[in-house]
Amino acid sequence: MRHLFLTLTLMATIVFTPAVSIPAAAEQASAEGLWEQIDEQTGQPWSWFRIYKKGEVYEGQIVRIFPQSGFDPNKELRCDKCAGADKGAPLLDMATIKGMKRNGLTYVDGTITDPRDGSVWRALMNLSADNKTLEIRGYLGIALFGRTQSWKRLPDDALSTPPGRRGNQPSKSAPAATGTTASPHKSTAH
Repeated sequence: MRHLFLTLTLMATIVFTPAVSIPAAAEQASAEGLWEQIDEQTGQPWSWFRIYKKGEVYEGQIVRIFPQSGFDPNKELRCDKCAGADKGAPLLDMATIKGMKRNGLTYVDGTITDPRDGSVWRALMNLSADNKTLEIRGYLGIALFGRTQSWKRLPDDALSTPPGRRGNQPSKSAPAATGTTASPHKSTAH
């Protein structure tokens, strides 16, 4: 009799407990994909990043750097001030965001490298519910002491679109762009 009572109580709890439903868009929203970083001084694109899952964490690498005035576009940029395996690594395709752990629309416990001076900052990322904006925060110690940038999502085929065009513009069958190099003058997230 006691088992029947417990079973009925459990069944009633399951039936009458309102289910928490997560909107389908939020379930599918992910930071994975292409993102555009805008130079805060000029308002022009500075670089594009690809966020991807690597094992159980997320990383972000620079996949295109836009030419900036006063810099030699023919010179390959390297992270000469970085430490360890990143010392002297080319900036293009370098993973500057590392170790981000996903918790819903928030990514925590990672780091971001400033390729200008090789400094490594703690980092967190917040994805907007509409999956179109990614806020990147680099900080020292606690998140209060840092800097945030908002990146805009790019279409998945943006790298196959010639520079100067957007994914929503018609393009002639152009080869995939590998990126243009230019000297960075802004940090990626602090």
